[in-house]
Amino acid sequence: MNAIECENLGRSFGRLPAVQGLNLSVPEGSFFALLGPNGAGKSTLLKVLLNLLRPSTGSARVLGRQSTSLSAGDFQRIGYVADGQDLPDWMTTSQLLSFCRPLYPSWDQSLATRLAAQFDLPVDRALSKLSRGMRMKAALLSCLAYRPELMVLDEPFGGLDPLVRDDFIQGLLEIPGDDRPRTFIVSSHDIDEVERLADDVGFLAAGNLLVHEPADALRRRFRSIEIVGPSTIKPPSPPTEGWTEVKQASENVVRFVCTSFGGEEEGRIRARFPGATISIQAMTLREIFLVLARAERGKGAL
Repeated sequence: MNAIECENLGRSFGRLPAVQGLNLSVPEGSFFALLGPNGAGKSTLLKVLLNLLRPSTGSARVLGRQSTSLSAGDFQRIGYVADGQDLPDWMTTSQLLSFCRPLYPSWDQSLATRLAAQFDLPVDRALSKLSRGMRMKAALLSCLAYRPELMVLDEPFGGLDPLVRDDFIQGLLEIPGDDRPRTFIVSSHDIDEVERLADDVGFLAAGNLLVHEPADALRRRFRSIEIVGPSTIKPPSPPTEGWTEVKQASENVVRFVCTSFGGEEEGRIRARFPGATISIQAMTLREIFLVLARAERGKGAL
């Protein structure tokens, strides 16, 4: 079963499209990273999913319900933490948790206590006196304590210094399996930060979903290739299918990205450049996204 299903989903602001014709399925039990630059439409998409914005076209289902029909009971199954989220600054963390507790029948006080200790949260200090990172942890804790099935994090690393970001990510990784929401959705432009979290990845740019697939499969099929010939070599013309960003670095060096690596592809590359020294490098999610975004921009979509 899927936690999220979108069909031809779009949202525009006047004549400006923020999300365009998006089709997406996020399986239950996954840690889905929605990645892309600022202004890509990530926050808009999440707000449509949570019925904070109405879709202009298409539809979305969240935990089996139409997003436009989510009820109070449905929101007891969903946690949401966003960068810049308003919090009652005059409350302490303890008071915030006490305020939230009666709103959720599934509230688990023992879990709240354990997570407060794990996150090293000063529960008796006013939220206004907490650092940005601690405020994010307090907001996260106020959601995790009622054991939501779906946890949505919108740019949770915004404005956090590298050490605090690492602490926040480590805190997510260290939540025991029985205490974790079944499904996570994290949107971020800090692609490097979520690479170790995500098992399912979607890249969004200018409201278009460039790719969506398991993170491991995406990494396996993308490779950066450098060919160093014993003498002058030329890239194939026309370009070989599945090769992009082909560059003649010098008269005997060709570089390109292979987007369909695996199977017999390495053998075909070696056969195309006999006698050459071939370097094959894995790529990070950030590097893969840049390749996809440049290709989309070349079509005039960005």
